[in-house]
Amino acid sequence: MAEKQTAGRDKLGKLAPKFTELNDDVLFGEVWSREEQLSARDRSMITIAALFSAGQYPQLKSHLTLGKAHGITKEEAVEIVTQLAFYCGWPKAWSTFGLIEEVYGEE
Repeated sequence: MAEKQTAGRDKLGKLAPKFTELNDDVLFGEVWSREEQLSARDRSMITIAALFSAGQYPQLKSHLTLGKAHGITKEEAVEIVTQLAFYCGWPKAWSTFGLIEEVYGEE
C-alpha cells in the first residue's frame, strides 16, 4: 500500500489548503492507493513519463525519488528517459539524466 503523503500540507498547507487536501488525500490517497488496478511502481513510471514530457523538472525529481522507493532501478530510470528522448525531446533527456544521478547516486 502507498505511504500516506503529506507533501502538500507540509509545503502549501497554509497558502492553499484545498489544493493540499486534493493533492494529499485524493491524488495520493485515493488514486495512488488503487494498487489492484495499477501498481505504485507502474504509476510512478507513468508519472515520470508525463512529467518528463512536460519538462516539469522539480516535480520530476520528486517522482524519480518516489519511483526509486517503488522499486524502479537506476537502469530502468535511464531506459525510460532514453526511450522518451525520441518522443519528447533530446534536451529534456540531458536535463533529466542529472536528476537521475542526484536521486540514485553512484549505485
